[in-house]
Amino acid sequence: MRLQTASLDCSRYKFLFLVNSRGVDFAGLKPLPLATDGYLFQKNATSPILAIRSRRPVRMSETTEARLAQLGVELPSPAAPAANYVPYVLSGNQLFVSGQLPMGADGLEHVGKLGDDISVGEGKAAAKLCAINLLAQAKAATGDLEKVARLVKIVGFVNSTADFTQQPQVINGASDFLVQAMGDKGRHARSAVSAASLPFGAAVEIEAVFEIA
Repeated sequence: MRLQTASLDCSRYKFLFLVNSRGVDFAGLKPLPLATDGYLFQKNATSPILAIRSRRPVRMSETTEARLAQLGVELPSPAAPAANYVPYVLSGNQLFVSGQLPMGADGLEHVGKLGDDISVGEGKAAAKLCAINLLAQAKAATGDLEKVARLVKIVGFVNSTADFTQQPQVINGASDFLVQAMGDKGRHARSAVSAASLPFGAAVEIEAVFEIA
């Protein structure tokens, strides 16, 4: 039987969270269905909340690594900095990842300018590749992507002409992928802005902030 526990103190109650693959006998406790996926147990309506039991176990397919495998994505070795900076900084429970370019197995991909010689579709592919590199840096920083509590924000820079206005659609290439890979904890705040040029002529560059558990 798999059992994981974690506790959280608050002003009135101490909560005990139980995730159990086969169920636990909470003798003497009254199960109250929750709107979320689980049951709340307490002896009566005025007693402290004693436990929450999940209706289903956490499955491996729900991890970021498993989702990546299902998507056919293998994280690359994280790219080395191109100038005088570090690839990421961990400050408190926040991980700041420097801007990532669309680096593939053979080097920089998707070079050019949106609104000129790069289509929106290719720009979205570039943004997705930037997002893959963001996750590679996050894994290098934490050692385990399950230590990432959530993606807080990304900022996407699109190398584009002055009259190009589809930056949000381009950065959707990253946002859509990150939600696919991370689930709900991949939903994030975002900025998508135009840039007159980007390093090495890249079509897209994206930076990110993660919360670490």
